[in-house]
Amino acid sequence: MLVSATSAHREMPELPAWDDATLRRYASGGDSYCCYPTPGAFRSDFGEPDLEAALARSNRHGRPLALYVHLPFCRKICFYCDRSKVATKLTRLADPYISRLDREMVLARRHLDTGREIEQLYWGGGTPTFLSLDQMSDLIDRLDARFGLSGSRDRDYAIEVDPREADVFTLRHLQALGFNRLSLGVQDLDPKVQRAVNRVQPRILTEALIDEADRLGFRSLNLDLIAGLPGQTCDSFAATLEQIIAMAPPRLRVIDYVHQPQHFPVQRCIQAEALPDTAERLAILRTTVAQLTAAGYVHLGLDQFARPEDSLAIAQRQGRLARGLQGYSDRPTDDLLGLGVSAYSRIDDTYSRNPFDLAAYETALDASHLPVAQGLRLTFDDRVRRHAIERLLCDMALDLDAVGEHFDLDATRYFAEALRRLEAPLRDGLVERQGNRLLVTPLGRLRAACLAHAFDARHSPPPGEPAPSPA
Repeated sequence: MLVSATSAHREMPELPAWDDATLRRYASGGDSYCCYPTPGAFRSDFGEPDLEAALARSNRHGRPLALYVHLPFCRKICFYCDRSKVATKLTRLADPYISRLDREMVLARRHLDTGREIEQLYWGGGTPTFLSLDQMSDLIDRLDARFGLSGSRDRDYAIEVDPREADVFTLRHLQALGFNRLSLGVQDLDPKVQRAVNRVQPRILTEALIDEADRLGFRSLNLDLIAGLPGQTCDSFAATLEQIIAMAPPRLRVIDYVHQPQHFPVQRCIQAEALPDTAERLAILRTTVAQLTAAGYVHLGLDQFARPEDSLAIAQRQGRLARGLQGYSDRPTDDLLGLGVSAYSRIDDTYSRNPFDLAAYETALDASHLPVAQGLRLTFDDRVRRHAIERLLCDMALDLDAVGEHFDLDATRYFAEALRRLEAPLRDGLVERQGNRLLVTPLGRLRAACLAHAFDARHSPPPGEPAPSPA
């Protein structure tokens, strides 16, 4: 159930000792490490047989299975978007896609023990609420027929919701389908910024959905904001935050916009000169942390904030926060099967990705092949580093002795190079070392990806450290 801003005990986390120069130096954290190795390391020679073998291996562990479903449809394209999407106003065009999703389910379940409980389900996009209510029901029925969905109160079934494409009837229908957690895309409440990114979304739409979600008793709700959009200023974003805080969402993600028009053509609609400069972005970041902290939110790390009574904050305090392909979670996800164009999977000791191109995705399924475009089987070193990175980003601390015990190695020696790469962040106050324990400072939480980068053996040195000279 959603909790109001005044109905629960607030813990007041420490505000970071602000240092613009340090934050500039570590501004490019690169990957947010929802997986390690990161997708840039995936290989094109990882294919359908590799995923099938991983699915078979995963059965031996008997762990619950998580499902992610990517629904790429949008009525309008937001200019900041970096997702795989299909722009159309015709919901009937989703019918062939749902049929192909079903074909992918059939092909995957041949290699799965379907007695494994589906504890977690996530629909992302695109705009999942682009689908009609009947199409949503059809898709849920197909998922249940192929995998057997959970009726447990402890299930975690989430969906991304566009307030422009949903109303109170939509939320009631989603609840009836079994969803118990919502993530609402807001981005910004300033009409000028909304027009600049082609996403006009009056505040009342968001407020109405939050109120209805509270009334219906959804377990939790997240709002997504984006910092760094065209036309944003520190003052305008502070006004948006003030309105958002009044809505009292249990969770908030404040995503840092990355302008890459060379990779995402729709971003060419955004003029680079309209984007806030580095100084303004740092001011936006500073006011974000100050306002949310003053309102009682806990900065879990990276872009995620939560109220102290939310399950994410509780999980972090108890040392069981997890990080996976959908970001932070209050439960571990060892096996996640991604369905749909561009969907990622984490099965046993592998990662894989479906094609970004819809035609390639369709062609593979029409030929009765699982649509695997790239992937990777983790080495022992990958698994050690993944564990260290996940614990660092989830706990905002890393116990090297615990890592060593988990993998039966001397972690201090094993991570000697990583510790050397952390010397600059140590000097700059992003992290502290107490014996064999690393503690991320409040300032370091803002650049936690840079700290995780030190443990990344597959990428170049992190910001704050010069690249080695060629031999």
